[in-house]
Amino acid sequence: MSGMEPSNKSYGDRSPRKWHAAAAGVRQLLLVLMLAGCATSRTNESVQLHHEAERPVAEVESQGVPIALASHQTEEQSEPADAEVTVADDSKPDTAGGEAPIGIPLPVSTLFAIESLPQLESYAVNQNPKLRRLAQQFEAARAKVGYVDGLPDPKLGANFFVSPIETAAGSQRANLTVSQMLPWLERLDAQKQQACFEAMAAQQMVAAERLRMIADLRELWFRIYVLDRQLEISETNQLLIKDLIEVANARVATGKAAQGDVLAGTLEYSRIEEQLVSMRQQRESTVAQLNRVIGRAADIAVTVPETLDVTLPEWDHDQLRRLSAQYQPMIQSARITTQATRWGIEVARLQRRPEFLVSASWFEIDSNRPQPSIVDVGQDAWSLGASVSIPLWERKYDAIENEARWEHAAAHAGVDELQQQFDSRILDLWQQAVAANETAELYQDTILPQAKDTLAADQQSYATGTVEFDRVIKDVRNLLTLQAGYHRAVGQLATALARIEQAVGTRP
Repeated sequence: MSGMEPSNKSYGDRSPRKWHAAAAGVRQLLLVLMLAGCATSRTNESVQLHHEAERPVAEVESQGVPIALASHQTEEQSEPADAEVTVADDSKPDTAGGEAPIGIPLPVSTLFAIESLPQLESYAVNQNPKLRRLAQQFEAARAKVGYVDGLPDPKLGANFFVSPIETAAGSQRANLTVSQMLPWLERLDAQKQQACFEAMAAQQMVAAERLRMIADLRELWFRIYVLDRQLEISETNQLLIKDLIEVANARVATGKAAQGDVLAGTLEYSRIEEQLVSMRQQRESTVAQLNRVIGRAADIAVTVPETLDVTLPEWDHDQLRRLSAQYQPMIQSARITTQATRWGIEVARLQRRPEFLVSASWFEIDSNRPQPSIVDVGQDAWSLGASVSIPLWERKYDAIENEARWEHAAAHAGVDELQQQFDSRILDLWQQAVAANETAELYQDTILPQAKDTLAADQQSYATGTVEFDRVIKDVRNLLTLQAGYHRAVGQLATALARIEQAVGTRP
């Protein structure tokens, strides 16, 4: 029997008051140890993730078992080295850089002053509803740690006899009983450890949601950039078409061109106008989506810079995969979950241990017997009692333990699944980034200069009548498509890099 288990002598030799005092002392000691280890809880502090949610965090398994049980763990309960776990200490709000804790609104003046991407990210971290919900769920899970190892409430019972029980000392008319159920204390402690790891896993899911939200925000930001450049290019080409229509009108007036050239130019002008209407609608919809991610009104204006400075870093797949295994919060959450399920096995194993019930009863005796007597007439009676549960049903307890072991195995499989999933996703995103970078360089260095030279040459040739108007229109259309393709490739590169940071869990 371990040091946490009360001996039979303890239950037989101590009065209820002394027993409760001793139990309270033991529980105070456990609380101090728990605060130093896994089950640290600050109930008056709100959760706030650091900007460096992707940074590595302290190992919780370096001693083989959580600190709260290290002083009284038996050979049978030794914690196996299931996985290497890292956990962030994000319990203190981080207001660096002007950020408010999650859920605290920023001043109205700040809402309309936000323009840069870092400012939008800062505001989204504080106000995104889903992130707030997950943070509050983490707080709820952390609060559970504070009560899951508590003793059941004591019970107070009273009996009043309609027909008194007649004894030699007098009539017994009522009795009062106080009882306390005492579960196996090691099971309570294991339940607290399990709840603690579950809270830590929930904390990592908050960090994962923060990364996902920031990546979504950046992707929408880059999409607005691409749409703005496409709008700018289309409006510029529309002015170019307008100039070509004037040239065509002049040539028609001199009889050097047919009226069809003017009609073709007007049609192209209208076609670009139709594209502008569609792109303006797409921009408004994208702005609304971005504001939804931030957690503010959908119609707040968003401005983006005219240029996007993005370059392909010198990364490689192996480097990114290693970083993901170390920093990705979802993988960390899955690893911590394996520790929670490991303690679930311990809880299931300890279900076989008996529970104890101690009680004290007072019996009220009337002094309605003649004196003198060989007994103390009217002397109230007292009794102390104890009972213990007998866990006889082996099949039931075997099933409980098997359930916990299968859940533990499934948790380990979940870690492997996530590692493979992120490995595949990182490789795909990296290849997307490389392809987008090569495409942007090809547009910038080769294709766009050639398209501009072709258009300029054909414009001059049309003015002299050596080139048909349709060819010039085709050149304008090609240039419009190629310029849009260049900015689309730049946006795809920036988006892929943002998604890589999300998948890795940190900036490589």
